[in-house]
Amino acid sequence: MPTSEKALGQARSSSPGMTPNTCCCSRGAVQRRLPILAWLPSYSVQWLKMDIIAGLSVGLTVIPQALAYAEVAGLPPQYGLYSAFMGCFVYFFLGTSRDVTLGPTAIMSLLVSFYTFHEPAYAVLLAFLSGCIQLVMGFLRLGFLLDFISCPVIKGFTSAATVTIGFGQIKNLLGLQNIPRQFFLQVYHTFLSLGETRVGDAVLGLVCMVLLLVLKLMRDHVPPLHPETPPGVRLSHGLVWVATTARNALVVSFSALMAYSFEVTGCQPFVLTGETAEGLPPVRTPPFSVTTANGTISFTRMVQDMGAGLAVVPLMGLLESIAVAKAFASQNNYRVDANQELLAIGLTNVLGSFVSSYPVTGSFGRTAVNAQSGVCTPAGGLVTGALVLLSLNYLTSQFYYIPKAALAAVIIMAVAPLFDAKILRTLWRVKRLDLLPLCVTFLLCFWEVQYGILAGALLSVLMLLHAVARPHTQVSEGPVIVLQPASGLHFPAVEALREAILSRALEASPPRCVVLECTHVCSVDYTVVLGLGELLRDFHRRGVGMVFAGLQVPVLRALLSADLKGFQYFSTVEEAEKYLRQEPGTQPYNVSEDSVLSQKVASVGRPNGARRAVSERGEC
Repeated sequence: MPTSEKALGQARSSSPGMTPNTCCCSRGAVQRRLPILAWLPSYSVQWLKMDIIAGLSVGLTVIPQALAYAEVAGLPPQYGLYSAFMGCFVYFFLGTSRDVTLGPTAIMSLLVSFYTFHEPAYAVLLAFLSGCIQLVMGFLRLGFLLDFISCPVIKGFTSAATVTIGFGQIKNLLGLQNIPRQFFLQVYHTFLSLGETRVGDAVLGLVCMVLLLVLKLMRDHVPPLHPETPPGVRLSHGLVWVATTARNALVVSFSALMAYSFEVTGCQPFVLTGETAEGLPPVRTPPFSVTTANGTISFTRMVQDMGAGLAVVPLMGLLESIAVAKAFASQNNYRVDANQELLAIGLTNVLGSFVSSYPVTGSFGRTAVNAQSGVCTPAGGLVTGALVLLSLNYLTSQFYYIPKAALAAVIIMAVAPLFDAKILRTLWRVKRLDLLPLCVTFLLCFWEVQYGILAGALLSVLMLLHAVARPHTQVSEGPVIVLQPASGLHFPAVEALREAILSRALEASPPRCVVLECTHVCSVDYTVVLGLGELLRDFHRRGVGMVFAGLQVPVLRALLSADLKGFQYFSTVEEAEKYLRQEPGTQPYNVSEDSVLSQKVASVGRPNGARRAVSERGEC
């Protein structure tokens, strides 16, 4: 399947009249900001066909999901659809992945419910402010900040969100009323109200879940078509593919038709979605204040009420979207620009707030549908967006008859794959300590999402700092002790290194010489240099030798600049050991800063990669 990356290459190669130095650079900069220019010149009829099929498939998936996710966000159902189309159009111009679809997701809807108090005005303002923050991060190229949130933290959060969202739909699945939204109260009152279960909703919900599961399994096991496949088999294959891909729309439509039939007979066994605002959303500025019965809530007060949501929502939106984009880019062999993705999702949220959208992000489930449908470019999103707009304009009156149990089944089946039970076994085998941030994040997210994410991220950073402060050091015992730090030396590690050297060398009887092998150390700071200088003085006072080996260029330059008394260095550990054992013919290299570059140049010209005092591996 052609990719936008290939199209970029084709577009560049087919453009005449371009000088290598100026035109290429300026055009490349424009294409980075407007990726549509990379693939649109090469757009073909075959791509159009595949994009239309994919756009329709995603559209039939997003409409029932958007209605369901609005329930998770605690908002009227139309707000899910209001949030489902702007990303399709923005991503058409700014997206760097052909597969990604932006819109409401289960996790983002859950976060919105935490921070907007089920008030549409708060949700829309949160979309605007989140988009502004994401745009600023994109322009400042701050996408690297997301790298500090480790995979165990992400897994812990998504697993907790899956449990919270899934259990939150049990009330709709069973037709229970007056269940609070706080998780622990929700669990208590749900079990307390099991005797009030409505049989009709429970049966319909379970049937919908079974149907969705069966259709999904069929979709995963549909065999590929061969060129010689008969037309009848090809038609049957196409019908099965459409039914399994649009399974959410199929099940919700079937449930709504059943509910309408009961409504006609005057007996309604289901709890229905109810009235949905008809028509397209009005285009207006986000609400910077809210008028209530008790007065007007100012913009400042609204921002204070949302609190940590102004950091959690944009960051988690970026994290989810970029993770989805990178996953499918790796799977389908193309590259995405993380900072450009920030701009795309940020502009989507800003513009979406003008049509009453709540914050959106990249959807893993719908992106998978898009990729499996054979999408070629982001143009498939135009079809999806148009389908959502058509449903808003013509079908909202029919949403009244959709049973809440059917939407609950859609949500539960959508979030169930997000719970990764295998991660526990994997982390136990790979690195058991990583279970700590995962478990802390998972448990605290049931209390407050921001506390769970913050605690998990801080714990991960502390574990990282501990590894920096206490790097593993390989020790070779003998008449001459060789210590080899397995990673870089930074100021928190100085005391640990000093204790290790003193305890093994100077506190031994008799004291032994030391070779500090620094092959894996590519940089040092001032504190490290001072610490090494103190070590050299301690060894000099005891009349014991301490020398260095395998120094890389930046480290050697720093140590020479410090003019450490008694500093001696060698190309290899063997040479250093010979010198310390007082074997004749071995001398340290000339320890002058001016000699570093000359030795480096000389080492390049030596045959067979002969080693000099300055290791070329030091170019970090």
